[in-house]
Amino acid sequence: MRGQPETAGPPDSPEGAAPAESLAAVAAKLAAAPDVTLFGHVNPDADALGSALALGRALHERGSTVRVSFGHPDKPARSLRDLDVDGLIVPPAEVPAAPPLLVVCDSGSLGRLGGLADRVEGTIAAGGEVIVLDHHVANTRFGTLHVVDESAEATVLIVLRLLDELGAELDLPIARCLYAGLVTDTRSFRHAGAEVHRVAARLLEAGVDPEATAKPLLDTHPFGFMGMLAGVLSRTELEPSGARGLGFVHATVREADSAGLGSEDVDTVIDIIRTTAEAEVAAVLKEIGTGHWSVSLRADSRIDVSRAANACGGGGHRLAAGFTTRGEEHEILAAIRKALDEAPLLP
Repeated sequence: MRGQPETAGPPDSPEGAAPAESLAAVAAKLAAAPDVTLFGHVNPDADALGSALALGRALHERGSTVRVSFGHPDKPARSLRDLDVDGLIVPPAEVPAAPPLLVVCDSGSLGRLGGLADRVEGTIAAGGEVIVLDHHVANTRFGTLHVVDESAEATVLIVLRLLDELGAELDLPIARCLYAGLVTDTRSFRHAGAEVHRVAARLLEAGVDPEATAKPLLDTHPFGFMGMLAGVLSRTELEPSGARGLGFVHATVREADSAGLGSEDVDTVIDIIRTTAEAEVAAVLKEIGTGHWSVSLRADSRIDVSRAANACGGGGHRLAAGFTTRGEEHEILAAIRKALDEAPLLP
């Protein structure tokens, strides 16, 4: 595996925080780069895309040629498109085979890049740098330089540190990108420490309108979403003895259910299913092709679903994780049940 993790700081640094020297090394590479490509993971969320666009804009303002992309789809979700004020996003087909400097945001493994994974291999083979900025515990360190902080609530927090290291101006478009990633990855600041709230205050002081930024991300759906949700909820099942006897609730969104809706609409189903009081773990199976599924897992507080997702070929955080797989619905549910029964309890 190329590159070594640079996540353990000196004795007096916060646990899990990237050491100052790794931030400085990455900042130096970026400051000197005339051409930078930034990736988010497939179907990028606000943290992945906000991270890439915030850093991309700062580099664009410094005079670098910048492109932002992701393996699928060709365009970001409807709710995220206004973040790209500079027109930096390009479809995967327009990404060079071996970008001279590549920055991968919020992606724990090569597999999360989909069809753009080969650009990582191409860049390294050509002698270029691949910088990985991430906060996922199971990051596989697939680049040449890594700033991975598992204690960070969102990758945008790591990007903000890097922007400060670069001496970049925290203008409104950059602040909006960072706030979008922060408000979504912390579930509207419910999973946020004191430092996150201080960062949020800084972003508001830069001019971010919290309601205008958060509403399209969290509280806006087309009317068709209501019919899809009604159908999915009618089929939702609760297994009180599942997840080590702590309760397991699961729902399935089939392709026919989501016709005409965006991925961001389907992705919010898990946030409704997870409110089931009798279940420690919630799962939503989303059909993305014939026999092809994307699975979201959420835990309330007691089971490490990242380990369960890892057992199924994915990963994520202790309380929020997922994976993609192929097979029949009943086979996937059986695999999840087994993985949850073997996943460790959290202290």
